Amino acid sequence: MKFSNRTTRIVVSFLAIPVLLLLSWYGRLPFFSLILVIALLAFKEFAVMLHHKNIFINKFIGYISIAFIFVNTYWKLIDFEIFLLISMIVLMVAELFRNKSSAINNIAGTLLGIIFLGIFSAQIINIREFYSDNILMYPQGGFLIISVLVSIWMCDSAAYFLGTAFGKHKLFQRVSPKKSWEGALAGFVFSILSMMSAKVFLLDFFEWQDIIVIGLIIGIVGQIGDLIESLLKRDAGVKDSSALIPGHGGIFDRFDSLIFSSPLIYLYLKLFINY
Repeated sequence: MKFSNRTTRIVVSFLAIPVLLLLSWYGRLPFFSLILVIALLAFKEFAVMLHHKNIFINKFIGYISIAFIFVNTYWKLIDFEIFLLISMIVLMVAELFRNKSSAINNIAGTLLGIIFLGIFSAQIINIREFYSDNILMYPQGGFLIISVLVSIWMCDSAAYFLGTAFGKHKLFQRVSPKKSWEGALAGFVFSILSMMSAKVFLLDFFEWQDIIVIGLIIGIVGQIGDLIESLLKRDAGVKDSSALIPGHGGIFDRFDSLIFSSPLIYLYLKLFINY
């Protein structure tokens, strides 16, 4: 029996979401490993997308760099400036021996992938481990990640369904012709409402202003992240980043909002949350 695309999406979500939420709650190395795999797979998809533009990023250096970014984020081994310096030197020297199309584009594409899909994604680990210094408060990082994920899913769902039903004014037609201002507004509202609900059930240790700010970040920055991924796909001439997840497209497609909004969420936690 052949399932429709919507049915496939629902079945895959039903199977994957509990695992994702369980690992988010548990944290530690299982969650670290999950997010690292997501980042590496997204980088692979990004490399394939750029291949359509005749850009050959250095996947080996990209994979190693992203893995080290995650390890360094979790265990704090060296200063970030040292890592960046070493990566730049190795990447440029390696390009001497590749002779594949434009060296400038290859280096720039590799660095963009490392920064966007490595450094940005690593902030998800920083969010989950924000309370790691206190074993009694450690589960709070899991509740926060779960709340952020649910808020992003609610934002995406509201934007899609309400935008489909009521959308009349195009949001950014050059980048994503099907998205509307009505859908974006619905996603914005539901992201905040979701975080407010999380405050009641999971995040009672946060102040209301913190909840609203995180909801605003998800509702605005998360949707911008989705538009940016659409921009990259349109430029590369592809519909989805891959077909890895049945009914959902690729890893990059599914986690673009989380990847793009996580740095700002972590920055807010770092600057304004005291515990």
